Amino acid sequence: MNDCAPGDDDPKHALTMERPVLLGLHHAEQVESILIPWRRELQERCVSDFYFSNIYLFRHVHAYRLSVKPQPCLCGLTYDGKAHLFPLFKLSDVSVAELRSIIKGDEFFYPVSEQVAGALDTGIFRIEWNDADADYLYPADNFRYYKGSLLRKKKSLMRQLLDVASPEVRALSRINRGDALEILAQWGKSKALLPGGADEGACREALMRFDELSLNGLIYYFGETPIGFLMYQETSHRSSIIRFAKGVEAFKGIYQYMFHNYCMSNPALDWINFEQDMGLSNFRQTKKSYQPEAFLKKYRVSLHRLNN
Repeated sequence: MNDCAPGDDDPKHALTMERPVLLGLHHAEQVESILIPWRRELQERCVSDFYFSNIYLFRHVHAYRLSVKPQPCLCGLTYDGKAHLFPLFKLSDVSVAELRSIIKGDEFFYPVSEQVAGALDTGIFRIEWNDADADYLYPADNFRYYKGSLLRKKKSLMRQLLDVASPEVRALSRINRGDALEILAQWGKSKALLPGGADEGACREALMRFDELSLNGLIYYFGETPIGFLMYQETSHRSSIIRFAKGVEAFKGIYQYMFHNYCMSNPALDWINFEQDMGLSNFRQTKKSYQPEAFLKKYRVSLHRLNN
């Protein structure tokens, strides 16, 4: 599998080629047919990677190529540059001998859910994780009420915004997505990012393809001035993943208000997933400050070497 290279992107060859192929939108149905049962089983503890939308939007970052033989998987690189195989099958469903034939050199299977990793024999498998890979899972009430001393600053920031503005929220649409793109451009400029830096490139594509990727969005306005937006994906009636959140820096408290407004508008929502921090210290600091209740680990699984 470590011979992954750009392949034939013709939909006619999708999931039939011997060699890995470029991942395209035409693979969505096949990949989702594998991931949907996993999501149903894991519910709010489903990691953010188990969606075609996430895989597709970050395909360039991870250099993903799709292969189906001998088992379906994506070959690529983790955020810290390690060669890995994203298994589109459960490791426990395949014999150890076949797994040894799939994985090469220093590759490992990733991401593997806690449920699957926990059922593996540690005498055969090496099971590790990287803190930067983990998703951040929060009770939705953290954002509804910002209770307690550790979240008091969030409520204060939101009140600063509400003292000067009464934001209006509108659903993201093809008509107004230019407003979200404008916010994204301002955000990138305020962070002194090069084009495509951090998650800017993936976010831009998400805005252009949100309907194809089953993403929802909200744009927040002060008058007719767009000041922030959220893009999210509902994992169940009780949980949701915030895929992207961008705000105009001049409007302090916009992030705190957007999270609050989204949770207040969805009273059945119990859990919010903020995804991994991509190894970026500013993302990590911000996400920890909202006081996650749990970290959803994504395991790196390899096989112990056989004694010669």
